[in-house]
Amino acid sequence: MQTRADKALADTTFFPFWLDRPDAPAPATPLIGSTKADLVVIGGGFTGLWAAIQAKEADPACDVVLIEADRIAHGASGRPGGIVSTSVMHGLGNAQRIFPNDLQTLEALGHDNMAGFSDTIARHGIEADLEWSGEMTVAVSKDGLPAVQEEYDLHRAHGHDVELLDAAGTRAQLNSPLFEGAIWSRKKSGIVHPARLAWGLRRAAIALGVRLHELSPMQSIDDQGQTLLIKTRDGQVRAPRVMLCTNAFASGHKRIRSRVAMVRDRILTTEPLTPVQMAAIGWANRQGVYDTRTQLNYMRLTPDNRILFGGRLGYFANSPRDPALDRTPEPYGKLAEAFFATFPQLEGIRFSHAWSGPIALTTRMAVHFQSYYGGKAIYAGGYSGFGVSASRFGARVGLAKLNGLDLPETQMEFAATEPNWIPPEPFRAIGAQITMTALDGADSKGGWRRPWLSMVGKLGFPLS
Repeated sequence: MQTRADKALADTTFFPFWLDRPDAPAPATPLIGSTKADLVVIGGGFTGLWAAIQAKEADPACDVVLIEADRIAHGASGRPGGIVSTSVMHGLGNAQRIFPNDLQTLEALGHDNMAGFSDTIARHGIEADLEWSGEMTVAVSKDGLPAVQEEYDLHRAHGHDVELLDAAGTRAQLNSPLFEGAIWSRKKSGIVHPARLAWGLRRAAIALGVRLHELSPMQSIDDQGQTLLIKTRDGQVRAPRVMLCTNAFASGHKRIRSRVAMVRDRILTTEPLTPVQMAAIGWANRQGVYDTRTQLNYMRLTPDNRILFGGRLGYFANSPRDPALDRTPEPYGKLAEAFFATFPQLEGIRFSHAWSGPIALTTRMAVHFQSYYGGKAIYAGGYSGFGVSASRFGARVGLAKLNGLDLPETQMEFAATEPNWIPPEPFRAIGAQITMTALDGADSKGGWRRPWLSMVGKLGFPLS
């Protein structure tokens, strides 16, 4: 017997909604033959694009080569929810957890970063469907109210324009019978079309003189003393400095994976809502939304009024780039059921697209930096969400470290230290499987699951 999730997923396209557009740019030519550069950026996601743009804007004479294994935005950057905020450390609560002594400075850096983010979009005329609609964290059941209150108090203490909503106030913003309260952060946060943003940054980088090569997977890096030789499938480039912007894919040095694990995040988008369906859910202010479920969900509206609904984590041993299972309905069934529990008034709606994307899970759940080849290469990555805007900050600090600039932030703890070590396979896969099982059943079954998640949190992974 077909479930409502089966019916809703019957005609789904298993490809990111954001990338399914006729105006997607044709790929740049691959790197063929030998060349030299002042700076090579490896990875054409948000971090790589921001790094290339900022390097050229700081020094127009700098010869920058950007290589991407696939096409721009076809990694993590074309797959996220696209909610942007001032946080550069995966949320204010996470910043307090990992760097409490630097919290005020990190807040200031986050606001500066958002100003730079907005300025770049405006200066380069990037059309990315950016809406400054704010963001909400909603309590799913009364059990989530203490977490919402704690977040509200923290945001108020640091000067954010926030409103604490009761059940009625929350449902007036977004009508779900599950929602019992919320914090609404009103300013300097909102939603963006991530693929259009990436393609706009791509165009800006090319206009600034960045030499872009797509379909150019890196095969090796050879330390040649004063320079590094980066070999791709069809060519090679030699440079004295390299930025490794490979995030969850952790390419560039085998040690990167000792601090970074790739976890899959799954997302659904509905077909466009009718005016009647829009009236049934409200959402007039179009905020980006996170909830307090143990297996967290996040949601937003797309420009054509689809609901994007994401957040079920999964793990595949040895971190395949594009697991075949995630191009089938099976992994999305529970996510679909969570959607219908959240919005029962949308019973019968179908999902147009479903996809998964890589998250770089670390014990910090935020950007960090690793130095390789005698400091000639810097890895900047570790985004576990909130990376659409925070990636600009990560690129800026990574470039400063690579160029040996003595900025105050390069001396701060987040930039000068690394996250904790993560066990290798097969222990990584075993621990991940137990954790995913615990996440799935913690709210409904309890038992051993909450103590396990508490232990995982103490190890540095606050997934619940």
